[in-house]
Amino acid sequence: MGNLIKAEFRKTLSLNTWWVLLIPLALVAFWLTFVWGKITNDFADFIGSSDAREVAGAVGLDASKLPVGLLAFAHGVNIAQLIPGLFGVFALAGEYRSKTITTTFLTAPNRIAALTAKMLTYVAWGAIYGLVSFGVSAIAVMASVDSGRWPSAGQWLAALGGTILAAVLVTLFGIGFGAVLRNVPLAVVLFLVWFLIVENVLVIALWGPADILGGILPNGTANGIVGGIAADAFGINTLNLPGGVDHWSQLGLQLAAGAPGVISWWASALIFFAWTMVFFGLGWAGNQRRDIT
Repeated sequence: MGNLIKAEFRKTLSLNTWWVLLIPLALVAFWLTFVWGKITNDFADFIGSSDAREVAGAVGLDASKLPVGLLAFAHGVNIAQLIPGLFGVFALAGEYRSKTITTTFLTAPNRIAALTAKMLTYVAWGAIYGLVSFGVSAIAVMASVDSGRWPSAGQWLAALGGTILAAVLVTLFGIGFGAVLRNVPLAVVLFLVWFLIVENVLVIALWGPADILGGILPNGTANGIVGGIAADAFGINTLNLPGGVDHWSQLGLQLAAGAPGVISWWASALIFFAWTMVFFGLGWAGNQRRDIT
């Protein structure tokens, strides 16, 4: 297994994809976090002074001292985590396109070993992308948010763990999604359209009758890992929302955390893990029988 993992790392390092995708990852993470940091720096004006007081009172803080840096951070990393997802799409779908999948399978003892090595390799890559995303977004928070509104040490650590976890899971989701479709352009387009447009429109359009959608669909639960950490810090996740916050203010508050409908960070992690396993399992099963000649 060790030799197969080394071979996978050599394969990815021999291509430009890994570092080319780091460029948009860093740019998206920094600038989205920076812009949201500027917006949320005056949190009371951003969501309305009455709601700010309600939330601040629930978490025992002065409204002007809420750690709004977490909100900015969540927005930056939630969009940036699509980049490792795209990297995952290329893992198997890209090999079918370039016909290198034949060599990958034939040089391994069996397909299970080959796919396991690929999975472990991309877990490491997902963690690397997560670390970069965290570092860049943290710098953007410190550059755009007053120091009194930065996350606490414990919140920084939680954000670090959440960012890495989300990046790893999104990477594995991308592998499974690409493996099911085996068509890189189609997989990339569908992945981006669903995560950036379709699901967000559904969640907002159906907010009244189906608030839960944001807490159970793939994009919402992926965003809800880091967004849920921010929502937990403010007491605005669905489980702990202050009673005085009305229905539509809930949407505004949770949108501020980048995760409308979020139940909690741990629920989001578990549900998105389930989504990841569904697509990864389908891709895994399909590649056990698929003709590679």
